[in-house]
Amino acid sequence: MISSVVMYIVRTKRKYDGKKGKKIFTAVFLRESFRENGKVKGKTIANLSHLSPRIIDALDLVLKRDGDLADIIHLKDTLTLHEGKSVGALLLLQHVARQTGVASALGGSREGLLALWQVMARMLDQGSRLSSVRLGGACAVGEVLGLQEGFTEDDLYENLHWLDAHQVKIENALLAHRGGQKLTLCLYDVTSSYLEGTENELAAYGYNRDKKTGKMQIVIGLLCDAKGIPVSIQVFEGNTQDTKTMSDQIKKVAERFGAKDIVFVGDRGMIKSPQQEELRKEGFHFITALTKPQVETLLKNGPLQLSLFDDPVTEVAGEDGRRYVLRRNPVRAREIAATRASKLRRATERCTKENAYLREHPKADPEKAQERLEVYAERLKISSWVTITAADRTLSLTENTPAREEESQLDGCYVLVTDVPVERMDAETIHARYKDLALVERAFRTSKQSFLEVRPLFVRTEESTRGHLLVTMLSYLLAQRLQELWADQDCTVEEGLHSLSTLSLIEVKCKGEPVFCRIPVPRARSRVLLEKAGATVPTTLNASAITVVTKKSLQKSRKMALVSAGK
Repeated sequence: MISSVVMYIVRTKRKYDGKKGKKIFTAVFLRESFRENGKVKGKTIANLSHLSPRIIDALDLVLKRDGDLADIIHLKDTLTLHEGKSVGALLLLQHVARQTGVASALGGSREGLLALWQVMARMLDQGSRLSSVRLGGACAVGEVLGLQEGFTEDDLYENLHWLDAHQVKIENALLAHRGGQKLTLCLYDVTSSYLEGTENELAAYGYNRDKKTGKMQIVIGLLCDAKGIPVSIQVFEGNTQDTKTMSDQIKKVAERFGAKDIVFVGDRGMIKSPQQEELRKEGFHFITALTKPQVETLLKNGPLQLSLFDDPVTEVAGEDGRRYVLRRNPVRAREIAATRASKLRRATERCTKENAYLREHPKADPEKAQERLEVYAERLKISSWVTITAADRTLSLTENTPAREEESQLDGCYVLVTDVPVERMDAETIHARYKDLALVERAFRTSKQSFLEVRPLFVRTEESTRGHLLVTMLSYLLAQRLQELWADQDCTVEEGLHSLSTLSLIEVKCKGEPVFCRIPVPRARSRVLLEKAGATVPTTLNASAITVVTKKSLQKSRKMALVSAGK
């Protein structure tokens, strides 16, 4: 005899170790429990996994209330509203990630979603993996991204290794997302990023572009297309020379991206004779600039003349199909002249101080004072047109006007060299493409100094370092897109994201149990930013029960600092 039949919903999760890592499968079943001959038994009635989460939650609620629909009508008496997590910025970034192809390139696996969160976290609140987890606890990560399990900082560090292992696939997918647009021109430049510690496996002492003496560093190479959109990023040891990074880029473009007859644009320290020859072997072309000694040599022995710089843009044909494009930048010329005059004033002031010291100290050695002044002039790089003499314990600093005028002849002048055929690009186009290197410099500035803040790295292994830089590049892709979408808005990307971060969920609970999450109507400013980006905000989201928590508690020193500051 069967009695006491009760129906209920069961959710199950199973983990499988596949070739591509762990996979989690979630299933939902409608079951019934009954008593037969005094024994409790149960059976599965239906598989509900194909139904939407909202329908399953509604059915679960009805079953829990024993099918009392009249009681459900009066649920308003038992519903409570709770402040939820931040959702506005996440919904926007998810939309832009889909637009740019970042979301599809990372994929919908757990690792891909964790990587997408790292990209979002880099834009919302720069910091370590630990801070990304703390931020995840305040943001609707589970509701927006659909993560089925929570995560800790250890998961994010492991995710950096996953990013490194899948970088080639991700970059290829990003290029394919452009709808068949092939690379025709590549902008390439390198920078360095100094490290606070010494334990990073790629750390080494080298030419520090950040002017941080005594700091180890890594070298970062960024490859962009003609519009300045990043295509690939690569990390090198800190003592790697600029020219040594070029071979990897040429091979990457030729073999991995399958580009033909492409033009590489690099600065004067990047594409030298060996690199130019390497490009020719692949059927590629180059645009670069000559160094000042090279320009001076061509003025003395070659086809260039100083008068040619008087024209806006001038072209001179060279040997072996080379073309020289000449230009003088009047603004830069005035800046150099002002800097030279400032250096002369500083040297004169130093000379006055040395003379005052010699007068006040009769036993002071004037030869030592002259030596100090000459060293100072060498450091200012003015010794070629300044003469320092000593007579009767008095130093004199004299300007050699002809020598100064000779040195200033090339102020603001630069010469570009290329082997691109004339029928493909004229002189003005060659000049414009070289100036486009500023787009790569802008990416470095955004990533290193403002907004994204690639440093401090907080990582040690090669794999984690490469994964961290890939996250930064993907974040810059989103920031670049948002800057384009919000070009007519009176706010920066950082300010816009901060404004949208204030849009939070409203959690609807029934007798303390989550039912669903409602999104309030955004205020006018947030609504404009969302509309400009083409993003739509749903009215509701399914509540997520995942746990995002750090394994490391806040240091006692930081807690005490917050208490003493009254925070």
